[in-house]
Amino acid sequence: MTSSPSVVWLRDDLRVADNPALVAAVDRGEPVVVLVVLDDETPGIRPLGGAARWWLHHSLVALDGALRELGAGLTLRRGPAAEVLPAVVAEVGAGAVYWNRRYGKVPRDTDAALKAALRDEGLVAESFQANLLFEPWTVQTGQGQPFKVFTPFWRACLDRPEPRHPLDAPDAVRPPEAPPASDDLDAWQLLPTSPDWAAGLRETWTPGEAAALDALEEFATGHLADYGERDFPAQEATSRMSPRLRFGEVSPFQIWHRMRGDLPPASRERAQAFLREVVWREFNHTILFTSPELATVSYRPEFEAFPWADVPESEVDAWRHGRTGVPLVDAGMRQLWTTGWMHNRVRMVTASFLIKNLLVDWRVGEQWFWDTLVDADEANNPANWQWTAGSGADAAPYFRVFNPVLQGEKFDKERNYVRAWVPEIDTDDYPEPMVDLKESRRRALDAYETMRRASPASP
Repeated sequence: MTSSPSVVWLRDDLRVADNPALVAAVDRGEPVVVLVVLDDETPGIRPLGGAARWWLHHSLVALDGALRELGAGLTLRRGPAAEVLPAVVAEVGAGAVYWNRRYGKVPRDTDAALKAALRDEGLVAESFQANLLFEPWTVQTGQGQPFKVFTPFWRACLDRPEPRHPLDAPDAVRPPEAPPASDDLDAWQLLPTSPDWAAGLRETWTPGEAAALDALEEFATGHLADYGERDFPAQEATSRMSPRLRFGEVSPFQIWHRMRGDLPPASRERAQAFLREVVWREFNHTILFTSPELATVSYRPEFEAFPWADVPESEVDAWRHGRTGVPLVDAGMRQLWTTGWMHNRVRMVTASFLIKNLLVDWRVGEQWFWDTLVDADEANNPANWQWTAGSGADAAPYFRVFNPVLQGEKFDKERNYVRAWVPEIDTDDYPEPMVDLKESRRRALDAYETMRRASPASP
């Protein structure tokens, strides 16, 4: 009898455990093709930044190895997903296609069109909840509207039924007798070569599902107990799970139930605070769901009239590369450039400095973080930049300007974080601050007042 293979189309879910699409394909009982499409071509799909491309390469290597241990492997193809997926389906004579849902508008529209077309051809086409605990349309206000403020969103999530338990990985994945041809991963050229700037990423990270699960367990039984110190960047008190969630090497369901599981007493006290941060990620995806142009258009429309300064590119470059003469800002930007990651408190400080002390449009900073963060995703990166700018949902008021000197005195009093990343801090080689913090704050507030007077929508 001729088989009708199942195709599993993976995107931001590069794991074999707790993968509903993969489980459904295996349970169907036919051979399974596990497909990853690098789509840099579909209009509206944002190409990955350099650091994320580095992570993707190594995560795919790890996933291919995990699948081969189960009996299959990855099929890699490049091109517009709306063309590549149907071509693979036809090539293997598939009878079913499964994937886990995405929440940006263009990805949603692409998936919906593909699902309709596949079903019209008589195939099974199903999608699953895998990458968010609470899908955007399931958590709404009493008036049936999306939440715009985080705390009531968080409370509404807690009032919902407990998220499902994670699914086990399949015992085996049976491939077709003649698997489809696959691109060579190296041909995708995801890794930097000229120059190779990824040495710090290699020293800092081990991408892949196995490393992600190890990191989750180490955090749950170790640094979670110190989570109350998470605002101090020199402390090892954060999870660093963000890139692993971004690429789906671990699911939020696995994290949720590990935090609800057996923990040391000191860790148990901090688990709810950590889950609140996980749900902040969900809140940002809800904002993206209703505001698909989040990376390019201010959520609060009056901020489109904000009078940004015409700042020389040399000054923006000084910010990008940690040469502002402001120690905490420089330390954060150098940590980012070296490791592809930055402590969250310092992210807020560096973003505030660019937006409010230099009066640079938040989109400039968002694009730099998109290119340099290993955890940059289409919801959290722009939503968090807009939060700092005051233009986002539940945003910090624009007049809240993070003073980087005071932030350093409060959260890096001994300057251990600064000294780790700015070793020349106490020498003549370190520059003077590029702006006067007090004067630049006043200028920012004047600019905000100009916008406020010009827009009747402003508070």
